[in-house]
Amino acid sequence: MDGRFAIVVARFNETITSRLLDGAARTLGEHGIGEDRIDVAWVPGAFEIPTVAKRLAASGRYVAVICLGAVIRGETSHDQHINRAVSGAIAALGVEFGLPVIFGVLTCNTLEQAVARSGGDPGTRGKDRPDSHVGNKGSEAAEAALEMVALMKQL
Repeated sequence: MDGRFAIVVARFNETITSRLLDGAARTLGEHGIGEDRIDVAWVPGAFEIPTVAKRLAASGRYVAVICLGAVIRGETSHDQHINRAVSGAIAALGVEFGLPVIFGVLTCNTLEQAVARSGGDPGTRGKDRPDSHVGNKGSEAAEAALEMVALMKQL
């Protein structure tokens, strides 16, 4: 597969997000995308992801932009506002630029859920399988990016 991939990663909850990044980079590597074709941009938190993702998408240098972060529920509704704003903005970027802009932002109720979703192997696709389990959502985001890049080239 030709082209460069961009990954935007939130530094907030870095223990989690660095594991998402590792999973995404590993999956891209397994599909022949070398480190020299992956650019990583760290942002302070999930709220800043769309701003940098837009700049990267608008550059015309990338076949996909993968957005990784971890928003974990706290004592207030702050997480809901962040999640709504970030998810909507990321979705709009893909439509605006005709480019896969992948939502790999965890929206978890607990730290334990975030840890489980940033673990080793990719999980199963969908919850409709009897053997379904969570895995590394960064890896799943990279798989979605690869699939979308291939589809966009076909179209």
